[in-house]
Amino acid sequence: MELYLDTSDVTAVKRLARIFPLAGVTTNPSIIASGKIPVDVVLPELKEALGGNSRLFAQVMGSHAEQMVADARKLRAIISDIVVKIPVTAEGLAAIKILKKEGIPTLGTAVYGASQGLLSALAGAEYVAPYVNRIDAQGGDGIQTVKDLQQLLKLHAPAAKVLAASFKTPRQALDCLLAGCESITLPLDVAEQIITTPAVAAAVAKFEKDWLAAFGVQGL
Repeated sequence: MELYLDTSDVTAVKRLARIFPLAGVTTNPSIIASGKIPVDVVLPELKEALGGNSRLFAQVMGSHAEQMVADARKLRAIISDIVVKIPVTAEGLAAIKILKKEGIPTLGTAVYGASQGLLSALAGAEYVAPYVNRIDAQGGDGIQTVKDLQQLLKLHAPAAKVLAASFKTPRQALDCLLAGCESITLPLDVAEQIITTPAVAAAVAKFEKDWLAAFGVQGL
């Protein structure tokens, strides 16, 4: 199982990389724009913040296949092993096929349906990113889409992985993992919710209080 953070906040990545067993960081144009740091600056900073062999994902901006491929090459010039995110449109599928031939790994993104995701995997994407919460917001079933996509990939494109995205709650992430999802990417607020449960803090505080009352010191 691979756990990613969905952010361009270098400071937060440094802080959470010390805690979480991170596989890497995913970004998209909106995330990069929100940080107001150019992509050629922030991507190396994120790579350094992660350390080790963690993977970075960044997305193209072109709307036509040729533009997407050119963007992908630019991203690979910034980070040589970056995984390039390609929206799964008709032009995106064409771009994924070209990049597959060039040996550039891709992720099919903006996936709202299992069949759409399967097409990206068949075109050559290594990862497929269904938008769980956004599917729910449109009246669909994000978790069921993940399940359907998992089954389709197992049957027809076993080399590809689901990398589920767009979460609003830890429960959504947990349900994806229970559905067999191999990779998830969490926004910072959801990641922090997982490790800041008030009941846990209260339990730890009581342990410390009882120990101090009995022995007069905090440590062992």
